[in-house]
Amino acid sequence: MTDTLDILWQTLNSGLPILLLHFLTTLALLVLGVGGYALITPFHERALIRQGNAAAGLTLGGAWVALAIPLAATLATSGVWLDILLWGSVAVLIQLLTFGVFVLLFRDLRAAIESGNVAIAALLVGVQVAVALLNAGAMAG
Repeated sequence: MTDTLDILWQTLNSGLPILLLHFLTTLALLVLGVGGYALITPFHERALIRQGNAAAGLTLGGAWVALAIPLAATLATSGVWLDILLWGSVAVLIQLLTFGVFVLLFRDLRAAIESGNVAIAALLVGVQVAVALLNAGAMAG
């Protein structure tokens, strides 16, 4: 029994630091990605959310999910920290570019979100999640 516990302890000691490094790197990429998203949006989601704007809440929540999906794929398929950092950064950029293209196609997005248009918010989230799934598939190879 003691040998089994020793093996488990050694495994935990060798694996946990790597797990934490990979997870925290991915979490940092997620937070930076959402921060980048907040910087490029033509509206202020947090202020709108405080006012009860469901469209703003939907778009910001959708951004979190859409950024997390390809990052999770990168985390699951990369065993090397540098791969996670590199391909996770690429995944975040792809998702931010997706939002940029959406803004170009829907020029009235700001007014629509600020007025609480949940339909346009749902479309944005759908596009972001669809691209995120493709992005994740590409990252998983």
